Amino acid sequence: MVRIRPLAPHEVEIYVPLRQALWPDANDPSEVMDQLARPERFQILVAEEGSQFIGWVEVALRDYAEGCQTSPVGYLEGWYVVPTHRQSGIGRKLVEAAEDWARGKGCTEMASDTKIHNTLSQIAHARLGYAEVERIVCFRKPL
Repeated sequence: MVRIRPLAPHEVEIYVPLRQALWPDANDPSEVMDQLARPERFQILVAEEGSQFIGWVEVALRDYAEGCQTSPVGYLEGWYVVPTHRQSGIGRKLVEAAEDWARGKGCTEMASDTKIHNTLSQIAHARLGYAEVERIVCFRKPL
């Protein structure tokens, strides 16, 4: 049975390697600890089967998100399910739990993003009722 629950601070060292599956450079546990220390703005939820983490979602409150009319906005900062457990409804349960958290914080809209080439993520978002609001390519130049 899969259980969706908040990540506990003592589990950060277990969580970080799974987080790196989505963000390879995200190897700093202090970033996760900072989020856990600010529950009024951030929530990290894990999908747990037995004693194994098989997915996660990081959700935050943002003041603004593209295509949204209200503030604050719940924002799916990151969302991941291990490949062997995809297409089983775990991703949906994670996102629904993130949406419940945002609703509990007073949000009436939820937003997210993905890489423009990540069609699998685009399909997953659409299946959960998310509508594409903008296609952008952003640039920067260090000075």
